[in-house]
Amino acid sequence: MSAEKNSAVGEQPSVKRKKAAKGSTGKAVPKTAATEPAAKTTAKAAAKSAAKSTVKTAAKGTAKTTAKPESHLAMVRRARRINRELAEVYPYAHPELDFRNPFELLVATVLSAQTTDLRVNQTTPALFAKYPTPEDMAAAVPEELEEAVRPTGFFRAKAKSLIGLSTALRDRFDGEVPGRLEDLVSLPGVGRKTANVVLGNAFGVPGLTVDTHFGRLVRRWKWTEQEDPEKVEAEIAAIFPKSEWTMLSHRVIFHGRRICHSRKPACGACPIAQLCPSYGEGETDPEKARKLLKYEMGGYPGQRLSPPADYPGKPAPARVE
Repeated sequence: MSAEKNSAVGEQPSVKRKKAAKGSTGKAVPKTAATEPAAKTTAKAAAKSAAKSTVKTAAKGTAKTTAKPESHLAMVRRARRINRELAEVYPYAHPELDFRNPFELLVATVLSAQTTDLRVNQTTPALFAKYPTPEDMAAAVPEELEEAVRPTGFFRAKAKSLIGLSTALRDRFDGEVPGRLEDLVSLPGVGRKTANVVLGNAFGVPGLTVDTHFGRLVRRWKWTEQEDPEKVEAEIAAIFPKSEWTMLSHRVIFHGRRICHSRKPACGACPIAQLCPSYGEGETDPEKARKLLKYEMGGYPGQRLSPPADYPGKPAPARVE
């Protein structure tokens, strides 16, 4: 059997081989070419064994350090901390629809479905100049109202809803927008999201606005796994005091529009990255992430033509493109 083969299986060289390798003084002679292959093979085997050991150790270590599932209490604490952090990032958070009274906010919110608040804000000045009250809008010629709201998309369905809700306000509520959830949702085209927007921002009644941004972020943050807006609303309402609901909605929606985008979140520019269990879904490089920021966070105009006085960004352009 060759020296290489013996070394590979861990066998010892024969006695004769040992004697042949020694001089008359009994000292070992220098390594010869015949012994080098065995040494190389032994080193290779040792390295392979060490690598396997390292992989096993790493895997074992990973198994030990795997994070335990977050308890409900820990999630609630983290959620409330995120809200506090967002309050510092967006102290100016507000509804991003231009309005001067409850009726204008109600109409603008209905129009905001499947379009941007900016597009609605660019459309409503002319709309409210022509139809300033529920009575005026209830008496609108359908085709003319459709043309007025055309830029917001789905204009036929939206015009029908606006005439319907305006007629209901005129006939059932003396031309006034009601301040109760059950009354608002009874109006044509008005669901819980729209009702909560109006209640929270026109009447000061706390409400959660579960739009696409809100739902996406609360699921990313593992506050809920629900997809249905009403179930999302119920679970989030249980986490926060009622007094926080309206402003929480604004902060979460602001964050979703500016930093935590749907397709490519700007993780590397996110002020709450350390609290986010989904960190890494988006761009983590700080420089690249900063280029993804929108509206005032990226140095661009906001969505309102008439933003609040404390808004740090630029007003949106008035034209409809």
